[in-house]
Amino acid sequence: MRKQNIFYTDDDTDDLNFFKEIVEGLDENFEVYTQVCANDLIYALENPPPNPNVVFLDINMPGINGLEALKMVRKNTVTADLPIIMLSTSKDEALIDKARLFGATYYLPKSGDFEKLKKSIEHVLSINWQSFITTEQNFVYQY
Repeated sequence: MRKQNIFYTDDDTDDLNFFKEIVEGLDENFEVYTQVCANDLIYALENPPPNPNVVFLDINMPGINGLEALKMVRKNTVTADLPIIMLSTSKDEALIDKARLFGATYYLPKSGDFEKLKKSIEHVLSINWQSFITTEQNFVYQY
């Protein structure tokens, strides 16, 4: 299996470190690249390599938030079809609907429980994003 490049953008360095620890413990074929703000993500996407196989994007960030970054990524023809997983501690239905309408592929509520977070990330990384079709019913990870 060839390396899977995973981008994760979050302003919380603890969340970035937990995510990296979880993913690198799952499979040595995963390579995690982190960004601390939306501007860093946009720059990384516009200046490959590496090219990500999937992007995890926090919603609540200062400056350009995750939803605004999502819209920017979707407007770029090169990244328009990239699987983008939105992460948030929020389970607000209006926010979730907005993420789906703006073109997110999947919504992953952040769990404060490390094992639950690990299981949810493992689930997301097991999905075949080339054949996954986002619907209202399968959009949100259920703990």
